Amino acid sequence: MDYRVDQINQVIQNAISVMEVSKVQVFEICESARRELISLNHELEKVLAETSETIDKVDRLDRDYRLSRIRLTEVSRDFVRYSEPDIKSAYEKATQLQLDLMVFREKETYLRARRDELQSRVKNVEQSVERAETIGLQMNLVLEYFSGDLNQVTRILESAKNRQMIGLKIILAQEDERKRIAREIHDGPAQSLANLALRTEIAERMLDTGDLEVIRSELIDLRAQVRLGLEEIRKIIFNLRPMALDDLGLVPTLRKFVQDFEDKTLIRAVFETTGKETRLQSAMEAAMFRLVQEGFNNALKHAKPTYVSLEIYYQHDSVQLLIRDNGVGFHTDLVETRSKVDHTQFGLVGMRERVELLQGTIDIESIVGEGTKIRIQVPIKAGPGKELSPYGDEHAGSQG
Repeated sequence: MDYRVDQINQVIQNAISVMEVSKVQVFEICESARRELISLNHELEKVLAETSETIDKVDRLDRDYRLSRIRLTEVSRDFVRYSEPDIKSAYEKATQLQLDLMVFREKETYLRARRDELQSRVKNVEQSVERAETIGLQMNLVLEYFSGDLNQVTRILESAKNRQMIGLKIILAQEDERKRIAREIHDGPAQSLANLALRTEIAERMLDTGDLEVIRSELIDLRAQVRLGLEEIRKIIFNLRPMALDDLGLVPTLRKFVQDFEDKTLIRAVFETTGKETRLQSAMEAAMFRLVQEGFNNALKHAKPTYVSLEIYYQHDSVQLLIRDNGVGFHTDLVETRSKVDHTQFGLVGMRERVELLQGTIDIESIVGEGTKIRIQVPIKAGPGKELSPYGDEHAGSQG
């Protein structure tokens, strides 16, 4: 046993040494990306300011050019009041304004393109920073485990390795979920609000032109963008915690999820339920919803299906979920082995561990070219007053 401990200690010390060096390298990469991000944001701010000024300049030149055209027409028609030098001066002024307007419109086009390019680069660098931060977090967590007491590490390896890894994965999953939510808000509602702010400024400047049709068209576009932003926020809220789960229960929430999945992906999705629906504990309903969500997302990402189905069976002492797709299928042994090596990837292994936390069972069947079937069975203990009528009402569980 002491010999094994010495061997494990040597392996751990070597791993710690390598990971410490790698950690410094990841930190340097992350800092370099942060510096680039600061530089890009600074340049983007200047481009945005210059773009706004150029737009204002184009608006003023456009207005002055229209007035100069009117002036040129006026002096050209009245030879009595205006002399040839007056006509020449009006013509030269209109021509110069036209040239200036063309130049600044070209500049506006260039600045808009530069702005879009910088925004795209900022987004890519932000993603690089996030990935570097995630890797650094993962390495810190692993180093904390490796740097602990050796006897404790040995006991983990021999008796409680799986439980510890689940805890580690839960921590990583929480961080990944926070980053995903932040990324969704940044790429969705935040970008929409920034665009709305710019469009409202443009609409405000249009008021000076008095062109009601253009202003009306701009306001219609703004209203459509507001609705789109509101829909994105609602989707984020639903992904965080579907309110229907607490109000209506698991089945109505799953029915809506399946319908939304079909509408969003254009993949045929079917939902069926069998047995007498029973309200479960809130935490269990949330866990089962997440399992279905994970199963459908896995099918969408990897299976390339044209059909996905969900069946839920309510039994006396358990609930069974059956998720099927007609996608490309896979070799289950190879996928689970790969997922165990890369502990940041949940997939089917993550679903299996979540089911184990619920003291349930999961059976995954897949044939290459024929699709995948995931059967999950979770034991339940339905308390009094939780049975549902066919109309979805909760019975009191007592008479009189």
